[in-house]
Amino acid sequence: MNRRHPPLLETLTIDGLPEEAVPLFESALQSVCPTVGYFKDDPTDTWGLEAVRELNQGDEELLPALVLAAALAGIELPELKRAPVEADGWLARTVQAFPEQEIGGRVLIRPTHVPDRPTYGRTVLKLDAGLAFGSGEHGSTRGCLIGFEGMAHRRPRSILDIGTGSGILAMAAAKQLKRRVQATDIEPWSVRIAADNAVMNGLRNLLQSRLADGWKHRAVRSGRYDLVFANILARPLCSMAKQLSDHLNPGGTAILAGLLGTQVRMVLAAHRRAGMVLERRIDQGHWSALVLRKR
Repeated sequence: MNRRHPPLLETLTIDGLPEEAVPLFESALQSVCPTVGYFKDDPTDTWGLEAVRELNQGDEELLPALVLAAALAGIELPELKRAPVEADGWLARTVQAFPEQEIGGRVLIRPTHVPDRPTYGRTVLKLDAGLAFGSGEHGSTRGCLIGFEGMAHRRPRSILDIGTGSGILAMAAAKQLKRRVQATDIEPWSVRIAADNAVMNGLRNLLQSRLADGWKHRAVRSGRYDLVFANILARPLCSMAKQLSDHLNPGGTAILAGLLGTQVRMVLAAHRRAGMVLERRIDQGHWSALVLRKR
C-alpha cells in the first residue's frame, strides 16, 4: 500500500472527554490511526480527539483499546463518530498543516514535501507529512527534544527510547551524539515506521528499532543506560519507575513525557521513591516533560 495515497480514509471523533482521559484515548486511537489530534471545548471544559485512518482499518483492535481507556479513566465508553474523508483532501490538509519547524535551539523538523537546503547549527530530521503523528508538533515530543537539548553535553553512551512512535527522539539522539540508540514500541506499525525513518535520515546503522513492551523484552532489560526517553502515558510511567531507575547508570538521565500538567505530581512522586531527582520540567501547552537524574 502506498502510504501517501490510501484508497479511502475516514475520520474518527470522540467528544466530551475530561482532561485526565485525553492521553488514554489518544493512545487507544493511535493503536490503529497514523494521525491523532486533540482540542479543547472551552464552553464545556471538555476535550475532543480527532483521528484519521484507512477505512475500517484495525476495527478489531480499536474497540478493546477504547474500552480499556474508558475503564482506566473511570468513565463510560464515549460515542465514536465516523465520517468518510477523501484521501487527497486529507493529505493536502496534512501537508499544509505540517510546515518545517524549529524546536528549541538545536533541532529542525523538515517534512519530505519541503525541498532540502543547507542548514547550519541545527540537527535536521526528515519526516513524512502523511505520518505526522510523530512529527514534533505534539507538546510531549517538543518537551522531550527541548529537555534533551539541555543535557546532550553530557554525551550519554547507552541510550534507550521507549514508545518511540516515529522514532523522532531516538533519531535526534543518534544524529547529535553519533551513538547507537535502541528504539522500542509495542506497536508493530510504529516499529516499521521508525526503522524506515532511520533509513531516510541516514541512521540505519545507529538506530535499532525493536518490538517490545516496556522492560519486558530481554534485550531491553539486560542493558544499563545513560539516557532513557519514555514518551508514553502517566500511569505506565509510574508503574515502570523502579525498573527505569534499576536500569539507569548512576548519574543517568531519564526524559519522561506523555503526561498532562495535572499528572506531573503523581509521576514525579513515583520516580522520587525510586531514587530519582527532578532536574527540569518543560511545559508545552497542556503537556509536560520531566528531566530526571538518578542519584
